Amino acid sequence: MTTEEMLRLKGTHLAPYMQLATMLIGKTREGGGNMFRHQLDTMAILIDYGYIDPPLLKAAIVHDILEDIPDFNHNLLLSIDYESHLVYDLVQEVTRQPEETKAEFLTRVCEFGSPNAKVLKVADRISNMISLGFVVNMEFVSRYTDETERYIFPIAKTVNLSMLRELKSLVESRRKYMTGFARV
Repeated sequence: MTTEEMLRLKGTHLAPYMQLATMLIGKTREGGGNMFRHQLDTMAILIDYGYIDPPLLKAAIVHDILEDIPDFNHNLLLSIDYESHLVYDLVQEVTRQPEETKAEFLTRVCEFGSPNAKVLKVADRISNMISLGFVVNMEFVSRYTDETERYIFPIAKTVNLSMLRELKSLVESRRKYMTGFARV
């Protein structure tokens, strides 16, 4: 990390967002663990790929909160700091609306999402694909892997080819896993 990057992050306060994300601790995931850990994993993936934009990192920490907490009071998010409105807008972009099918949602992000929304969606999917290694519902793994190839690969192709390579590797790995699982 360069000195300029370190200075850019110096005033970034992630703790209030992490505290808000603890609301997701009771939300379990198909692959085990909970949604709180997934939020932090998604942020770590962004940092691993060199993304240090503070609103993007903050949004990663709370990116599932609007979907997964019924009746979430969005004012809690909007009142955290001076970037809260940017974080909230980004979280809104990557939140599936009740009237949207999964395909419509992913197409919306691909076609109309901001660059940060696309990057966040790709990092989110990398985290989800890693978790699939612990899922034994092969129908779910198959559907999710196909969905990743169809909808997320095109997004990744536009934002980060290294992230696309990781996703392709994860898809290949999960397909091998499904083949091995079918033999058992």
